[in-house]
Amino acid sequence: MGKDFTVLMSRDRTLIEEYLAKIFREESRYADLQEAMEYSLLAGGKRIRPVLTLEVCRMCGGNLQSALPFACGVEMIHTYSLIHDDLPAMDDDQLRRGRPTNHVVYGEATAILAGDGLLTAAFEQLSKAELPPERVVAAVGCLARNAGPGGMVGGQALDMAGEGRSMTRGELEQLQSLKTGALISAAAELGCIAAGGTEDERRKVRAYAQALGRAFQVQDDILDVTSTDEQLGKTVGSDRVNEKTTFVTALGLEGSRALVEELTKQAVEALTGFEQPEFLIWLAETLAKRTN
Repeated sequence: MGKDFTVLMSRDRTLIEEYLAKIFREESRYADLQEAMEYSLLAGGKRIRPVLTLEVCRMCGGNLQSALPFACGVEMIHTYSLIHDDLPAMDDDQLRRGRPTNHVVYGEATAILAGDGLLTAAFEQLSKAELPPERVVAAVGCLARNAGPGGMVGGQALDMAGEGRSMTRGELEQLQSLKTGALISAAAELGCIAAGGTEDERRKVRAYAQALGRAFQVQDDILDVTSTDEQLGKTVGSDRVNEKTTFVTALGLEGSRALVEELTKQAVEALTGFEQPEFLIWLAETLAKRTN
């Protein structure tokens, strides 16, 4: 069963990679801007967010091709956030997905513009979805809300404000629910919107994705302590260098592992009532055991 899901995920990723590769191919190119955007956008990665969009759409009875602009729009916003997160003014990281970060290769100014370009172009992709206008409008609102100051950007602001001081578990959970969880939640909800899902279905997939996103971040904190640069494809130990409170510093390794298990259970339970939630259950359980 797990092997079949691996094949399905590989097919989803192929659809996503092919779509992403075409986005800027026929556009005018200015200096090295588009090259810098593609450098980070096409660098691979797990593609968890766009896969979530496609598979929630499938679970809710929708068409995957029609959901691709939504899925890839989410990935473009995720990529822009990584480019900006790695900047010297933020985390000052030198390695991302196994190679030098964007600003190391193209300089800080171009990296900022590449992030700006991806953020803006993401919403252009949503507008291209061949779906009823009300679904496109709902998707734009959902993504903007979760990626903006009330979501991912707000979480990054809390992250920067938390450097060099101890944070309570409640503060840490709020930070990560915004910084990491909000965009993962949006990715899942966009799949439901693309399929024409009900408000109840949207609520359920949000609950699933929020638990999944929290588990993902806790596992990230664990790997930042237990993994290596080569295994993770990015610099490990940066949270410690930047004096950030993480779930590992707050709960310890064993407490963090127990939390990942509990959050994964919550994610699975949130899918009760859907006819074919098996892939999303497998995904939650697989991500909880990941080593990179």
